[in-house]
Amino acid sequence: MRKIVVTEFLSLDGVMEEPAWTAPYWNDEIAKFKGEEQDTSDALLMGRMTYQGFAAAWPESKDEGADYMNNVPKYTVSTTLDRLEWNNSTLIKDNIVEEITQLKQQDGQDILVYGSATLVHTLMQHDLVDRYRLLIYPVVVGEGKRLFKNGTTVALKLLESQFFGSGVLALVYEPDRG
Repeated sequence: MRKIVVTEFLSLDGVMEEPAWTAPYWNDEIAKFKGEEQDTSDALLMGRMTYQGFAAAWPESKDEGADYMNNVPKYTVSTTLDRLEWNNSTLIKDNIVEEITQLKQQDGQDILVYGSATLVHTLMQHDLVDRYRLLIYPVVVGEGKRLFKNGTTVALKLLESQFFGSGVLALVYEPDRG
């Protein structure tokens, strides 16, 4: 069975929205951490806003990772979009939890979820997240969408931690379902 891996850039106060504040901290260590995600995954799952942002940026990009982003199968959850233009994109419009559950049951590698706060909250609500790969930045943003919204209770088990020279902390958790 495949795993759904939520991978997020987070401020110290838990904000994940519009992470332009991460740019000054990017370095080779973080690039390696993010590259490892792609090496162990063969699909992306995202919400509408993340899809639209990525679809506008990646097709013309020459950045490292562009080949992966443009060619990997992409599953986009949206009740408002009618079609997707980006290469290898599939729309999930109805029966969202059931469709994602079926994706997890297929053979393959991890399914990555970048950004996509509303989708991630739905995945959490239905216990569909298998791993969290979080990069915690030494910044307090003050407001914005948070990974764990008020009232969310999730028990997690730490699998890995790594400190990067730029002051960013990588934490890898899985839900403690025991």
